[in-house]
Amino acid sequence: MTIRARDELTALEAAGRVVARALAAMRAAVRPGVTTEEIDAIAAGVFAAEGARSAPRLVYAFPGATCISVNDEVVHGIPGSRVIGPGDVVKLDVTAEKDGFMADAAVTVPVAPASPTAARLAACVRSAFAKAFRVARAGVPIRRIGREVENEAKRFGFAVVPELSGHGIGRTIHEAPSVPNFDDPLANRRLEEGMVIAVEPIVAAGSGGSYLARDGWTVRTADRSLAAHHEHTIVVTRGRPIVLTRS
Repeated sequence: MTIRARDELTALEAAGRVVARALAAMRAAVRPGVTTEEIDAIAAGVFAAEGARSAPRLVYAFPGATCISVNDEVVHGIPGSRVIGPGDVVKLDVTAEKDGFMADAAVTVPVAPASPTAARLAACVRSAFAKAFRVARAGVPIRRIGREVENEAKRFGFAVVPELSGHGIGRTIHEAPSVPNFDDPLANRRLEEGMVIAVEPIVAAGSGGSYLARDGWTVRTADRSLAAHHEHTIVVTRGRPIVLTRS
C-alpha cells in the first residue's frame, strides 16, 4: 500500500510494534531443547495480549501463528514438535494483523555453538538488509534493492534464493510491488513516497536453488545447504525510510 493519511501510518506503526514484540520474545526463547511449537505459542500469546492476529493464518490458513524454519528450511516452516538443537540455524518470521493493517519481519538466530557458515549467513542477511535500506528512497528503481542484496550475498560467498522476494504490504500480506533479491531488469518501477514494503534478503550457503516440501508450505534448499532470512517492513520517504518493525 501507499500511505495517504497520518492515521494509516499510525495504524501500521501499531501493527509493526506487535511484530517487533513477538519477534523479540520468540528470539529470547530460542535454545536447545525447546520445540518450534513452543516458540510459536509465545508469538500467539503476544498477539492475543495486543489485540492482534496471525496474518498468515488469517490470509492463507497457515497452520501456525508464525513461520519457523530450521537449517535448510528457507521460509514458511510449520511450527510443531521439532526440537531445536545446538548449532541449528533458526529463522523466525512474524506477520501480524491489527485493526486491518499488517506488518512483517524476520530474523535468523544461529544456536550456539554456531558453525562459521551459520554465523556468516546471519551476518550476511543483516548486512544485505542494511545495504538495501540505504538505497530504498522515493524515485529509486526497485531493482536497486535487489542489486544491493545480490552483491552482498556474493561478497559473503553465498547466493540469493531468486524465487523468494520482498513485497508490498499493508492491508494484506503480499501486495504489489514485488521486491526481488537480485538485480531484476523487470523491476524498474520506482519507489514512491509513502510506499510500504517488506525488504527481506533470503540467502543460501549453496546454489540458491529451492523446492516446495511435501507439506505444501515449507521451502527448502535444493542442495540441503543452510539458509538465512532477515526482514523489516519499511515506509519509503524522500530520505531515510521509516522502519515499522524494529524493536
